Amino acid sequence: MRLTAEQQAVVGHPGGHARVAAVAGAGKTTTLVARVLHLLASGVPPRRMLVLMFNRAAREDFTAKLVARAPAGTPLPDVRTFHSLGHRLTQSLTRWGALAPRQLLAADWQRERLLRQAVQQTLAGDQARLEDALEPDRLEAFGHFCELVKAELADPSELHERLDYSADTGHFVEAFDTVETLLADHQQMTYADLLYRPLKALEREPALKARVQGFLDEVIIDEYQDINAAQQRLLALLAGETAAVMAVGDANQCIYEWRGARPDTMLDDFTAIFGAARDYPLSTTFRHGHALALAANHAIAANRRRPDQLCLAIPDNPVTTLRVAQGGQRLAEALIGWQRQGRMLSESCVLVRSWALSVSVQLTLLRAGIPFRLSRDDRFVFRLPLVQALAGYLMLARQPELLKDPGHLELLLAQPTPFVARERLGALAQRLAETQNWPDRQDPLLQSLKPLQRRNLKRRWELLCELPRLTAWPPAKLLTHVVERLDAEKVLKRAAARREKGEEDVRLLDVLIEQAGELAHDPDAFIALLREPVESREDGVLITTVHGAKGLEWPLVALWGTNEEDFPHYSRENPLSDERLEEERRLFYVAITRAREQLLMLHDGGEHRPSRFIAETAWQDCQRLAEALNEGRAHGGTHPTAYGEGVAEPPVPAPLEVEQPALAERYLAAQGCSIAVTIKADASASRGVSGAGSGAGFLFSVGQRLRHAVFGEGEVDLVEGDPRDPVIEVRFAQAGKRRLIASRAPIEPLSAAPVTE
Repeated sequence: MRLTAEQQAVVGHPGGHARVAAVAGAGKTTTLVARVLHLLASGVPPRRMLVLMFNRAAREDFTAKLVARAPAGTPLPDVRTFHSLGHRLTQSLTRWGALAPRQLLAADWQRERLLRQAVQQTLAGDQARLEDALEPDRLEAFGHFCELVKAELADPSELHERLDYSADTGHFVEAFDTVETLLADHQQMTYADLLYRPLKALEREPALKARVQGFLDEVIIDEYQDINAAQQRLLALLAGETAAVMAVGDANQCIYEWRGARPDTMLDDFTAIFGAARDYPLSTTFRHGHALALAANHAIAANRRRPDQLCLAIPDNPVTTLRVAQGGQRLAEALIGWQRQGRMLSESCVLVRSWALSVSVQLTLLRAGIPFRLSRDDRFVFRLPLVQALAGYLMLARQPELLKDPGHLELLLAQPTPFVARERLGALAQRLAETQNWPDRQDPLLQSLKPLQRRNLKRRWELLCELPRLTAWPPAKLLTHVVERLDAEKVLKRAAARREKGEEDVRLLDVLIEQAGELAHDPDAFIALLREPVESREDGVLITTVHGAKGLEWPLVALWGTNEEDFPHYSRENPLSDERLEEERRLFYVAITRAREQLLMLHDGGEHRPSRFIAETAWQDCQRLAEALNEGRAHGGTHPTAYGEGVAEPPVPAPLEVEQPALAERYLAAQGCSIAVTIKADASASRGVSGAGSGAGFLFSVGQRLRHAVFGEGEVDLVEGDPRDPVIEVRFAQAGKRRLIASRAPIEPLSAAPVTE
């Protein structure tokens, strides 16, 4: 493969630290393989080089390509992940007596047992809190907290206070110390300790640090934007004063902030830690065509923390088409149409912002008979405990005899969680199935429960007894009734250790009720859908999250659930900050840049407004600009070889109207193209360039009065998201409450924004 001029510059970097900003699909692996071979040919010994890849799959891919391109028998440098590097350091430090020998807890069950022991010891004597803390989601959140403490090298108390943990997780801080004690007592360690323990030892003892430094001349790190504080400090320690460090990545694709990554790691921190560095762009994508390259540039443009770099397509890339559609029917039609073109479903992917949104995708494809596979088998709709329970409620309404089935009763008593141990629920379900009556107050089964737990379980039993009388209700109405009677939204939010997890579970309830509405007159068919034991089909379309798709690509990508509050994700209780909005925008940027030939962005419609991110891509402008580029359209040029004497010159094409002409002109100039563009008339108005009548450029606050061109006068009740382009909720005198994207609504303020303290 011939290298571009930008790639050749990276390969031939003369020395010292370097920072390589690579857009999605820029051929990083090819470039870095060539860089390693160049260093070897320049005389750098392979033992004095280190290449660090983000995960095992990336390491294996890079190693295979390096072996394939290197001359036979050439000694090659070490290619590692951070964990394998940490494992090697741990072994060395243990051999030197600096670390006590420990066994790695490699299995999930070992890690879970450790977390359970720590929680049980911390909350011994407080049975009610202990039962809550041992809920699977809460336990998993505690495990993530322990890992994040070590990834960020943070004080546990400070981290717990800084992050959005619920009030019921106060034991996390003390339990972290208990975990550390248990690990030391049993001579064990977790994967996080592979970096944490050697780093702490090396930073604590200067003699040890001197012993591991000075062995490297060249270090190359891929996906640098995704490394955390512990990885960055360990890297700086090993590089010391002698090694030249080349960091390769893309701050626009930093999507693991929940794991300790930060976009500033690539933007500012690198030079702050290592000193002056030469910057190299890898701006050319080999993945997709002009339309998607333009859309990606538009999609990320509003972020402040980003590199000033364009993504540029080349003529040899696939021609990429962009579409926006509404609803599951359009998804099914797109996939069926893909097959009719002779393409395989395995070449396509449906991306979701969260796994909760995948439920509607699965049910849509099941109804359409389209095979699919999931990147995580435990996310199949029929395997989700909450879905199993809600299907069980519907079944009970159709089959009253299930009131005598203890297994069925236990399922319904356990979901959503009543914060009671599963063993107690099993015993209670057995008693209820046998007697069909609620136990007396003095019954031993109830005596150990708190009054609130007894009341909630009794109310749930009353609901179960009521359901057989509601058999004629359509499934959506019945599910809504169940959710309200159980106060399920409140329970799910309380059960979640992190606010976002609780909101995802609540969104799952909404998704199921919406899907039930599509089969309003056939409850049995809906129950069958929820309970269908479908398995992954290798020939089917892949369903995965955007996080799971990082580093991958497909000819056809359908991005599902591009609605406000879903993507970007926020709620009334959890509004968007500027920082979170930028994080969501980076996630969207990663999502759309997975496509090669077709990108389909799907929103739900109805009460769900299309995501602001769809508008930010200016996808229709990008499509038209790409068509003009692909047709070789040029403004103002004459062609004497094509037109002879006396033959009229072709008419000068009118400028293309676009929403962001400066960004379009910059892209066209980089392509060496002179297509003329001008700002759309409606775009200039919406930005306050001419006249009033738009919410752009104004600051809004709760209580402010405004006028809408259609709805009349109203008062602002809620302001969410970016203050420069918020979503506002307005209570209109004649039209009731409406949610508006301020920059696109025909509104003008009638009063100044209220002053708040």
